[in-house]
Amino acid sequence: DALGDVVYAQLPEVGDDVEKGADAGVLESVKAASEVYSPVSGKVTEKNVAVEDGPAIINQSPENEGWLYKLELSNLDELKELMNQEAYEKFLESVSDDH
Repeated sequence: DALGDVVYAQLPEVGDDVEKGADAGVLESVKAASEVYSPVSGKVTEKNVAVEDGPAIINQSPENEGWLYKLELSNLDELKELMNQEAYEKFLESVSDDH
């Protein structure tokens, strides 16, 4: 919601290596542009071309059809550091409290 309606998406290419915390793409909205940071490291095995062709799908179906890319993980231990849904919702609340 903070980004607003997404109007442009640039995703990594299949075969690209991405590192945890590094830029993996760009999303632009009517409000702002924002880098996409990879939560884990790995090699891109698939990207969602439908998102690049029609980025509004990110707002319409972020947890289903609006996925960005898939990875072959290079460090399984990084999965232990990811937030579950409850922790992510608490994080979002803390961020919205700051604004």
